[in-house]
Amino acid sequence: MRSEMDWFVELAEMENVSAAADELHLSQPTLSRMLGRLERDLDTTLFDRTGRRLSLNDRGRVYLHHCRRARAEMDAARAAIRDLVDPVEGTVRLAFLHSFGVRLVPELIVGFRHEARVSFTLFQDAAEVVADRVRSDDADLAIVSPRPTGTDLVWAPLMTQRLGLAVPTDHHLADRAEIALAEVASEPFVAMSAGFGMRRILDDLCAAEDVRPDITFETTELGTIAGLVGAGLGVSVMPIEEYGPLAPEVALIPLAGAQTTREIVLVWRRDRPLVGAASRFRDFVVQRGGTST
Repeated sequence: MRSEMDWFVELAEMENVSAAADELHLSQPTLSRMLGRLERDLDTTLFDRTGRRLSLNDRGRVYLHHCRRARAEMDAARAAIRDLVDPVEGTVRLAFLHSFGVRLVPELIVGFRHEARVSFTLFQDAAEVVADRVRSDDADLAIVSPRPTGTDLVWAPLMTQRLGLAVPTDHHLADRAEIALAEVASEPFVAMSAGFGMRRILDDLCAAEDVRPDITFETTELGTIAGLVGAGLGVSVMPIEEYGPLAPEVALIPLAGAQTTREIVLVWRRDRPLVGAASRFRDFVVQRGGTST
């Protein structure tokens, strides 16, 4: 028999006794009796009724909210108990930016799997999307840059990367030791699409320098940006990777000014404690990178 939390959440989400009963493998009269008994215990109705239609009311929405929280806590308790029984197994659902899949994420996974035998479910997308996957509980953790706004996510610093201006190697500025963004204000720019972390960083840099870039190409991959820059189609702001530029035709000139780095952080939900493999991986990454905030 399903718990009260399970059947009530199903019914509240469907607002249809017949459909919810089918999903729960119960008869319609049985589910109706269960709802009636619950409402008598609470001494109030949880749904407004119009004929056979149900509509969750204010009391029902309060009860639904707490049922969901209670189910999440019970799931966390079960996961914690499984972790005590077998502390070297589990799955980490990790979301991250595409560029972090080249080196950063593989290095973290290899290092962690020396300590624990765990599986990983990996998801890559724009910074806003991967942060929202954590918010919606579709991922346990996300590695993003820049740091997400708002207070619903906890973050821990992982590393910083110097930012540079990407230009073709035959560009007249390619040999500069350092450059200010304002010096290339008239150049065509190649940029990440809106919603991506490097686009937000570029927008913030341009606003700080009062630069209005002429963005001629937008893309969703740093590798594509490097290719377009190398082909002479514009300049761009990119992280200076320790293992070199993403294309041999690209020179990366360190940016001058106050905002010369991007911060890479690990984030997780503030209102839901991590357990099991996800908790251990979080602790492993935080220990490598710094302190959570």
